[in-house]
Amino acid sequence: MGKFYAEKSTPRKFGVQKSGIQKRSYHNGSGGGGGRNFSKNKFMNQEEDLVAPNWDDYVLKPFKKEFYVPHENILKRSEEEVKEYRKQHNITVSCPAGFEIPKPIQHFSEANFPKYVTDVLKKEGYDTPTIIQAQGWPVALSGHNMVGVAQTGSGKTLGYMLPAIVHINNQEPLQRGDGPIVLVLAPTRELAQQIKVVAAEYGTSSRVRSTCIFGGAAKGPQSRDLMMGKEIVIATPGRLLDFLQVGATNLRRTTYLVLDEADRMLDMGFEPQIRKIIEQIRPDRQVLMWSATWPKEVRTLAEDFLHKKYIQLNVGSLTLAANHNIKQHIEICEEGEKENKLMDLLEQIGNEEENKTIIFAETKKKVDTLYRKIRSAGVPVVGIHGDKSQTDRDASLNAFRNGRASVLVATDVAARGLDVDDVKFVINYDFPNSSEDYIHRIGRTGRSSKKGVSYAFFTRNNSRLAKDLVNVLKEANQKVNPDLVEMASSGNHRGGGNKWYGGNQNRSYGGNRFYRRF
Repeated sequence: MGKFYAEKSTPRKFGVQKSGIQKRSYHNGSGGGGGRNFSKNKFMNQEEDLVAPNWDDYVLKPFKKEFYVPHENILKRSEEEVKEYRKQHNITVSCPAGFEIPKPIQHFSEANFPKYVTDVLKKEGYDTPTIIQAQGWPVALSGHNMVGVAQTGSGKTLGYMLPAIVHINNQEPLQRGDGPIVLVLAPTRELAQQIKVVAAEYGTSSRVRSTCIFGGAAKGPQSRDLMMGKEIVIATPGRLLDFLQVGATNLRRTTYLVLDEADRMLDMGFEPQIRKIIEQIRPDRQVLMWSATWPKEVRTLAEDFLHKKYIQLNVGSLTLAANHNIKQHIEICEEGEKENKLMDLLEQIGNEEENKTIIFAETKKKVDTLYRKIRSAGVPVVGIHGDKSQTDRDASLNAFRNGRASVLVATDVAARGLDVDDVKFVINYDFPNSSEDYIHRIGRTGRSSKKGVSYAFFTRNNSRLAKDLVNVLKEANQKVNPDLVEMASSGNHRGGGNKWYGGNQNRSYGGNRFYRRF
């Protein structure tokens, strides 16, 4: 059996025949990327599976992944100061025996990034890193595998992307037929596209190329982009697997892997695809795994892929916890009351100076119904769900981002990866199927240390989630509806009422002002 030598001194040896390295079959006897015909029919009839390489049969030459040089300020900082900083910012760090956890940085200059990174940071006007960046950058730049657990909107994209760009610039350039050096897997096309914006913005200064591949768009242009060779590929798992199956790309050069919003990918059923994809990546890769929650399924994934050799960084509580910057309001009501209550609530919100609002509904049909209802009230509103084309979804999100629409109605397709910093209100018209999803939904507000407000209609059909919701509210120091507490303890529902728990209630709002302000 042929050996695969990943020799940095001669990068053409990454699976290219002319280097004298024997090609290995990665797909039913066919080789890697270049020169193949990718017709529509080839994409439409993918029955075969990828062959998992037996990495024991390969000789993998080590690659460089340790780039962190502690700043002199860091070296002077005592362990007591570091412990106080972590305590102040609710940072918990753990690792196996024998690992040394780098001290957190407190200023961008202390990260010792190369000039091609710091120039862009200065241009963007950043002053200090977020908490996840402060501790995460030294870990990632040190070459460690890492699990990061932090709320949405905490700055994690830059937390892994800047070390990724440094990593790329210390590897041999891509050659013809090479796949990406950095692979980022994301659960939704919206999140993937937002990551691509960051990759392009910070990669341009050092000519790091990136591409974004996802379902719901034509495969032809994405295939051609991959075959041209890109240092960074951001992908949803299903679409990437399609391209790997037909040989449009390969992962033999991939040495830096990011799983963004791993919990969401598991929720969406992507675990089999993720496992197939990771089989194609050399086992000595560096892996950064990010999650907003830390359920058993995510822990299992981390153990399987990282073999207990990783540093875990947590910002906030490891238990199920919501962002404390979000004021949570819960109303227990009947299903038939929800539509009128929503319109009353939107009237209230419409009189606020900041009123950008996301409403979550359970089904595509419900999104369309609420969209028509809200639009008929004179409110600028857009709606997105999985049946809408990518063009329509992009247009709707752009209208919401730039303020042409004040309300976005969506299914869970927007619960993750929707990066709009000025969302003030989140309304759970239909309560989600899990407390984890509730936390992710309301996390669309209160981003980047801003304050936000969430509302939720909770019916007898949601009673099985009452106990978890009570725990989430108590952990975040929110007022808890007594009816919800009773439901959590007994499963009974007393129903009704207009009393919101967690905020101001007895206010009067003029109807005409609602139409003017939204």
